[in-house]
Amino acid sequence: MAALQWDPIDNKAVDTARILAADAVEKVGNGHPGTAMSLAPAAYLLFQKVMRRDPADQHWLGRDRFILSAGHSSLTQYVQLYFGGYGLELDDLKALRTWGSKTPGHPEYGHTDGVEITTGPLGQGISSAVGFAYASRFERGLFDPDAPAGTSPFDHFVYVIAGDGDLQEGVSAEASSLAGHQQLGNLIAIYDSNQISIEDDTNIAFTEDVKGRYEAYHWHVQVVDWKNTGQYVEDVQALFDAIEAAKAVTDKPSLIILKTIIGWPSPKKQNTGKIHGSALGADELAAVKEVLGFDPAQTFEVADEVIAHTRKALERGAQEHAAWNEQFDAWAAANPERKALLDRILTGALPEGVEEALPVFEAGKDVSTRAASGKVLGALGAVIPELWGGSADLAESNLTTIEGAASFIPAEHSTHEWTGTPYGRVLHFGIREHAMGAIINGIVLHGNTRAYGGTFLIFSDYMRPAVRLAALMKVPSIFVWTHDSVALGEDGPTHQPIEQLSTLRAIPGLDIVRPADANEVAYAWKTILERRQGPAGIALSRQNLPVFERGEGAASGDTFAAASNTSKGAYVLAEAPGGTPDVILIATGSEVQLAVEARAVLQGEGINARVVSAPSLEWFEEQDAAYRESVLPAAVKARVSVEAGLALGWSKYVGDAGRSVSIEHFGASADYKTLFREFGITTEATVAAAKESLAAVRGQ
Repeated sequence: MAALQWDPIDNKAVDTARILAADAVEKVGNGHPGTAMSLAPAAYLLFQKVMRRDPADQHWLGRDRFILSAGHSSLTQYVQLYFGGYGLELDDLKALRTWGSKTPGHPEYGHTDGVEITTGPLGQGISSAVGFAYASRFERGLFDPDAPAGTSPFDHFVYVIAGDGDLQEGVSAEASSLAGHQQLGNLIAIYDSNQISIEDDTNIAFTEDVKGRYEAYHWHVQVVDWKNTGQYVEDVQALFDAIEAAKAVTDKPSLIILKTIIGWPSPKKQNTGKIHGSALGADELAAVKEVLGFDPAQTFEVADEVIAHTRKALERGAQEHAAWNEQFDAWAAANPERKALLDRILTGALPEGVEEALPVFEAGKDVSTRAASGKVLGALGAVIPELWGGSADLAESNLTTIEGAASFIPAEHSTHEWTGTPYGRVLHFGIREHAMGAIINGIVLHGNTRAYGGTFLIFSDYMRPAVRLAALMKVPSIFVWTHDSVALGEDGPTHQPIEQLSTLRAIPGLDIVRPADANEVAYAWKTILERRQGPAGIALSRQNLPVFERGEGAASGDTFAAASNTSKGAYVLAEAPGGTPDVILIATGSEVQLAVEARAVLQGEGINARVVSAPSLEWFEEQDAAYRESVLPAAVKARVSVEAGLALGWSKYVGDAGRSVSIEHFGASADYKTLFREFGITTEATVAAAKESLAAVRGQ
């Protein structure tokens, strides 16, 4: 076990961290000082004594990852980033929670150097940390599977600081259960058990045996109690020893229950809810400074010897990085093909041959888009080794299994149906949709592999916080959502999505992709995998849909456009028979066939209808104005949207004279043909809506 060197200057640095946290919150007038004060020794220990990190290179592959799941205590991390030379300076701490600062209220990925993930909603950090640990194992399998444990340049630890709130949120229970099942030995969480939240003593709502719970999850659990002597003693050595013991346990994730007093050593507000989420106040802040030997008249006081000492993290990081580089270079020389794979994956580029690998579906056959997606994943899996994923216990319904791939589980958990290896590609989340979303985010944040997770569209509601965070962070997580309308049928209204498409489209930065036929599915997947600027959700049908006969380019006459146009988000699938459209029918997914049928009916009545397939409105909005005008010319005001969900959001595209074929109520239990007939999602309804829109235009 490594030895801890801890000198008086380290104590002074820890006390300085407490004062900086208190001063920063006092200055802005709001925030969370208490946890940052009492966790200062733990955070300092991690950043200055334990973790392998290079403050000068936040993207270093060999770094240990740090996740502050208790994101409200952002100063716990910000002060250490300042101390270590990650790019924050004293003025940044002074600007806490203010416009334009590098120190927002919660740490934000991509905003502040050294922050690995946005941790706002409690529970998300520790849950996504499980994804980080998943990814580190999977990536080791891609690049260095045969190296003995602890000897690979891809070996590192994932450290988490979590609080009472994190462990109360249900998502952490889901993810922690999976972490134990997966035997993620490089995941080490420090649980700050201060038993104080905004409503003060957590006994009002939280009295469970956390140690017993995590042991039942198959975690390695230790308790470090700084209150066990009857007096409060911040025994840093005991915490260090626990971390070293956790590092030695390779077949279980570790939880270190650290029992602290929030707000220590505030004379009057320690161990109260008052110090959890509000400033100390001038008198109490002065009292804390006196207790710690600081000048009450000074603010943001940092002794020169303290910052000189903590900035040695830059020198240590450079040395550790250089030693790692030697190890990495030796690996690269011995593994040139894997090095080439790593280089490509790090750029985010797809390999050659992706388009050639896409299956081509024969026109005239009926194929559900979920089935088409399964075939596409099988084909792409053969040429994209970094593609992996699975479902929340719905593989046979979502069809998310890469054909021939092993499951990502310890071999001992193999079943009759699934063969597991630690480096497999098929993910099994069990019935844990929320954890699935958070874990996918963690996987994508850890490296550039492409991970996806699947469930029914209705259960996107169960994973929405993680989906929203993916969009906020602009990370390319992929969510596969099948059974995308009331057409799933007999399961009834509890399983039939009505508002989900509209409300998911309301999330800024989230691409919603709803392909119309099997060949659109192929190009939808290709486009999703080519894009890396944010997450995507692909919505797929349970029921079979016709595969359209298509040409090779744009629509012309009675020749339908090529499916490659899917990447534009919306395109003219079928041109108006007379060339110039009288009305435009805009549809997505399974309802595009209704628009196509309505076009033929309207043609028989002398009405020229253009059919626009709109698999992704987000992608369409990215096209230039000239292209958008070519698809939806402003002069054609008669328009109809056709989608088996709410009409919410479609008015932007159909305008005042437009009409929407939609569902504005919950579903029912019946076969899908009956439901579409009874709810008016039909060719006849589309034709009627087109005529109404034309009449409305004439009446304007």
